[in-house]
Amino acid sequence: MAIDTIMATITVMGHIVMTEPLPPQTLLGLLHLSSPALPVGAFSYSEALEAAVQAGWVSDEASALTWLSDALELGMVRCDWPYVDALMQAWSDGDLARVADLNQRYLITRETQEIRQQTLQMGHAMLKWLDNHPDVPQAQRSALDLSNTCWPVAFTLAHLQYSTPTVLVRLSLAFSWLENQVQSAMKAVPLGQKSGQRLIHAMNQRILDAHALYVSHPVTPEPISFSPGLAILSSRHEHQYTRIFRS
Repeated sequence: MAIDTIMATITVMGHIVMTEPLPPQTLLGLLHLSSPALPVGAFSYSEALEAAVQAGWVSDEASALTWLSDALELGMVRCDWPYVDALMQAWSDGDLARVADLNQRYLITRETQEIRQQTLQMGHAMLKWLDNHPDVPQAQRSALDLSNTCWPVAFTLAHLQYSTPTVLVRLSLAFSWLENQVQSAMKAVPLGQKSGQRLIHAMNQRILDAHALYVSHPVTPEPISFSPGLAILSSRHEHQYTRIFRS
């Protein structure tokens, strides 16, 4: 007998994140798009973490956890998640003009050249990868500019083929970011495998706590990215003498 749904209620670490049935193909798609093996180049960026190590801001597991927690609160929660919500609604409505507007607005929030290049490069790579996936709505895909599409736009489009609920798209984006950031910390600090796993475990709880607060207190009005420390370090990283991550 075929399995029609995985479960009626999804509870993660004490938090109920959704109460809708989740088809198996949606769950597998969710895992696929959250994987660090996704060929979009996320592993090659540290998002200024390498510069934070150089400056002495991050030097061990505890300071790495502080860095990740701040990035979650100031970036993902206040900027990325609201854009995910708006994009998922625009895709659902078939409002491609709204998608294009959100794409440009998100690009404005990228405060340095390397951060802007990252979101555009990852968006480009995702769109190229989606060309080989016939289940992606082609009308939406063809409406996007391959060289000027930011990562959240391409990421939400990818989730359309799996009919992923918006709440899980938010968490998928956050976990994808987290795994790549932890891998960056392991290389740049450096940290061991056990430290990396402890960071992921701790940050998973913080993501869920932040998400519960986000749902009860939505970000209004216009989502912004206000993280001047990250912007300064990112600018420094662009000209850092030695570096292992892209700038």
